[in-house]
Amino acid sequence: MKAWLCENPIGVEALTWKELPTPEPKAGEVLIEIQAASLNFPDLLIVQNKYQMKPELPFVPGSEYAGVIRAVGEGVTHLQVGQSVACLSGTGGFGTHTIAPAALCMPLPPGFPPVDAAAFIMIYATSWHGLMDRGALKAGETVLVLGAAGGVGTSAIQIAKAAGAKVIAAASSDEKCALCKELGADETINYSVHTPKEGLRDEIKRLTGGKGPDVIYDPVGGEFAEPAFRSIAWRGRYLVVGFASGPIPSLPLNLTLLKGASLVGVFWGSFAKQEPKANAAMMQELATMYAKGQIKPVIDQTLPMSELPKAFEIMGSRSVKGKLVLVN
Repeated sequence: MKAWLCENPIGVEALTWKELPTPEPKAGEVLIEIQAASLNFPDLLIVQNKYQMKPELPFVPGSEYAGVIRAVGEGVTHLQVGQSVACLSGTGGFGTHTIAPAALCMPLPPGFPPVDAAAFIMIYATSWHGLMDRGALKAGETVLVLGAAGGVGTSAIQIAKAAGAKVIAAASSDEKCALCKELGADETINYSVHTPKEGLRDEIKRLTGGKGPDVIYDPVGGEFAEPAFRSIAWRGRYLVVGFASGPIPSLPLNLTLLKGASLVGVFWGSFAKQEPKANAAMMQELATMYAKGQIKPVIDQTLPMSELPKAFEIMGSRSVKGKLVLVN
């Protein structure tokens, strides 16, 4: 097998494309021949030693992937050799093969393409858990999605619309705003025009008739957080999803009091571990939504697995709409 090996987590430049022995699955594990793997923001953080999970060195990055099971370990009965699966295991995806815990594999129904499957679990699980579970989103409410043209942002638009909400999508260009409209957003905000320092609050106020959004979905953080939170509706829920812009914001807590609003943390990975039955039910619901055509990952482009550094460079340019996927 071949894989991108991280022996020194100082950044993408230290990764090497190496030939390695193909491993055998132990008890509770499966060997997967990888067909596709998507890029997520944590994949960059983990090779920079900036992520909360720090794998033992050396390791193969790549949190999310899809492929075909080639061998099963002792005790694995619910998966078979030749079965197509998607998996989000945190590492191992950027290669031709990987060992994965059988419990983390999502069996794929016929007709679920590997490129879509590799870009599915993290974004839709995060958005469904955030909006529907933590955010208690109801039909008729208004959702503001920040970073709306990215992977989790595009998934949040689709899930919010399927729930019967009004969606205001905020993104950094007219082109990205147009994509959000195609996905079903009712209104858009170009925050290169309506910037956090000047105009963002006014535009949110205008688009909500002065009421503010009931739910704010924020995977961006940074300078967007405070003006967005100051715009939230009474009893609003501000979903802290991530910090793709870099800085972790600090909010004056008196705003929660004045707005009667909630700051709500969204960490799907911990939810999956703490509440496995609820997570399994959610994943089944998401698979059903995909089969009905209610949700579908937005794929910006695919590249060969051997071009991982180029993919990271594209992701760093902030030009990506939806997801980047590497294929074997």
